[in-house]
Amino acid sequence: MFGIPGFEGSLFDDLLRIQRQMESVFGSPLTAGIRSMGVAAFPPVNVGTTPEEIDVYLFAPGVDPTSLDINIQNNVLTVSGERRIIREEGASYYRKERFDGEFRRVLTLPEDVDPDRVDATYKDGVLHIRIERKESSKPRQIKVN
Repeated sequence: MFGIPGFEGSLFDDLLRIQRQMESVFGSPLTAGIRSMGVAAFPPVNVGTTPEEIDVYLFAPGVDPTSLDINIQNNVLTVSGERRIIREEGASYYRKERFDGEFRRVLTLPEDVDPDRVDATYKDGVLHIRIERKESSKPRQIKVN
């Protein structure tokens, strides 16, 4: 396709590689990934890491867990769903800060995650997604003979 020197592959893959390189230069993930531009930042997200796994926490109180769709493809985690708020008939807002409606969060994951070893739980308004790392990337002790 249209390759950029040093970025062989499709144009979209090139953009993702550029994003990853920018993240490595600036030391932290970009606040909005290329795939999620223009999407509201709901639910807020924390991403933690250990040598064994990646832990993603999405703070989504009021979301029906059955409305959540979680997908991992090509090291990209996508979480979408909907938060519905029941409004009293005839009522209007003076001020509204709580998000309602459909949402979608897209996060680029490290290369060493294992998409076949994922658990997701929803408790007290927090969605916790645990993604294990590939066995080959986990640290291991090597015995000298």
